[in-house]
Amino acid sequence: MPRTAHRPSSVRGLAACVFLLFAMAACAPAARADADIVQFGNSIHIAKDSTAHDVVCFFCSVHIEGAVNGDTVVFFGNVDIDGRANHDVVNFFGSVHAADNASIGQDLVNFFGSVRLGENVSVGKDMVVMFGSVQAAPSASFGGERVLFPAWIFWGPFLIIFGGVYFIVHEVRAQRRMRLMRGY
Repeated sequence: MPRTAHRPSSVRGLAACVFLLFAMAACAPAARADADIVQFGNSIHIAKDSTAHDVVCFFCSVHIEGAVNGDTVVFFGNVDIDGRANHDVVNFFGSVHAADNASIGQDLVNFFGSVRLGENVSVGKDMVVMFGSVQAAPSASFGGERVLFPAWIFWGPFLIIFGGVYFIVHEVRAQRRMRLMRGY
């Protein structure tokens, strides 16, 4: 029985559900709870004379000119601090930039990104940068440990494994070609 090239209705239904999910996420209003700010896709700006408690951002960036009294957490975006982040700053897959005289009250954590600290920046406790880079002015101060795991520690083994797999596949294909050519 020949197969037809049409899509089953279940695939169309799944595609419609995924489209609807993304449309709802893009149109979702900001979630707020007692000075907390949570955004999905819309960047957050804390003005110079403003404060916020916790700030959470998915697929967007946070710019702090005023003060954030709680945690600042960003996924797939950047954090720019020109004021004060009085607690933890955590960033996944983005960069953290603290301008001159900015302060981070507790820990600074960055995964798969870069950290740039200007003159007289203070970090209250630890700074952890996993698989990224750090540029810190000599006058930047830290109240705790500084831990840096460069990106090559993560990507190096993958490149070695990828190179090995590529070499094996290349040699197997070359052997098959040789056998095929002998057959002619």
